Amino acid sequence: MERLHATCVALPTPSGPLALLLRGPSGTGKSGLALRLIDEGGWLVADDQVEIVRRGERLVARPPATLSGVMEIRGFGLVEVPHLPEAPLGFAVDLLSRDAVDRLPEERHLEVLDLQLPLLQLDPDAAATTATLRLAARSRAAALPPATAAADTDAPKDEQQAASPLLLVTGLSGAGRSTALKSLEDLGWESIDNLPLTLLDGVLGANPQRQPLAVGIDTRTLDFSILLFQRQAERLRADPRIQFDLLFLDCDDQVLQQRYTATRRPHPLALNKPLADGVAAERALLEPLRLIADHVLDTSDLPPVELRRLLAAKLPIDRSAGMQLFVLSFSYRFGLPREADLVFDMRFLDNPHWEQELRGLTGRDAPVQEYLAADPSYEPFMTGLFGLLAPLLERYQAGGKSYLTIAIGCTGGQHRSVAAAERLAAWLREQGWPAGLTHRELERTAATSSAHRATSLPGSGG
Repeated sequence: MERLHATCVALPTPSGPLALLLRGPSGTGKSGLALRLIDEGGWLVADDQVEIVRRGERLVARPPATLSGVMEIRGFGLVEVPHLPEAPLGFAVDLLSRDAVDRLPEERHLEVLDLQLPLLQLDPDAAATTATLRLAARSRAAALPPATAAADTDAPKDEQQAASPLLLVTGLSGAGRSTALKSLEDLGWESIDNLPLTLLDGVLGANPQRQPLAVGIDTRTLDFSILLFQRQAERLRADPRIQFDLLFLDCDDQVLQQRYTATRRPHPLALNKPLADGVAAERALLEPLRLIADHVLDTSDLPPVELRRLLAAKLPIDRSAGMQLFVLSFSYRFGLPREADLVFDMRFLDNPHWEQELRGLTGRDAPVQEYLAADPSYEPFMTGLFGLLAPLLERYQAGGKSYLTIAIGCTGGQHRSVAAAERLAAWLREQGWPAGLTHRELERTAATSSAHRATSLPGSGG
């Protein structure tokens, strides 16, 4: 181990956090530059004194035990800032005045523990310095030697623990963020709504048990800004201690307007303008967040029970449980399920709805299942479906897919799709795939506007 007089900051890269050393005499701007880098999404590793250890062909920076997470700000005192317990070291920077920085410098190195560390020279006050350092970090991270097994065994115990699950929930106002947070709480997450982004680090630091944490943030949250949100998301993604996901809740404009009209609550961006204009303005404002989201859920036609099921599928707390499978029956009259990965159409079969004694039954009932089994096309189709899915499921899981929804539809979502979904779910369980089963049209709640239409339209069975 070697101790150096320097300030160490880690920057996010596609390969994870990469640390750099800021060197220079007192007053050269180390703390000021470090603060700017942290404000733009980096982390403090160590202030003033840095411990360097060697792990294989890599150098790792860490703070002295008594100085972890604390930075001295001249004229202000000691403050706690976002920090990492350690990070691989990529390069060092000597801070010089503008006139002393070579326009086309020679390649320089700093020898640390018998390894050569690239050494840059930069003016800390130049406008482009932080951008230059982020670019250098990404370039250096790509060239860094891979971590060795020895490095893994030397890592501190905190690094060897499972990452702490953190979910940020955002999206359009009225799309169901509060309902989603309540569902997540039922699923084992600790839920916090409307937490200011600047307080997020404090909440994470107060979670030593690594309880799965879901935080709701939208345009009504104090200190909300797109730029701050993007920086926080980038920083959290790069933090090896955190298993980070971003969930964006979307919804059709017309449905949002209907929800606000029904509740008579004001839209946050429509206080002095028509409701439709407020919805459109918020959609445009939040589009950058939707583009970087890990999961986008459209809640336009999702009753709470379906939303809860989707959240359980997409965001399991135990990611080691393997691929989650769900089978869903539905009616084409009410649209394709937005969450479906695979869709199969059963409308080629004879419709039990036209048999008077079967009309009031569903595909769960034996008489309907026997009626469909007598159709000469039914059994060959199901056999072919099983043969198609068997290799697909193995490849999906091998490829890292965490959830799969198989949707089976018919005209009214009462008979053919329900029976086929029941049969498919049973087959999946026989093959060793735990599968959830939902019949959308049978389980719609009375509060859903379309729940009552299935039995009121002529020819709506199926």
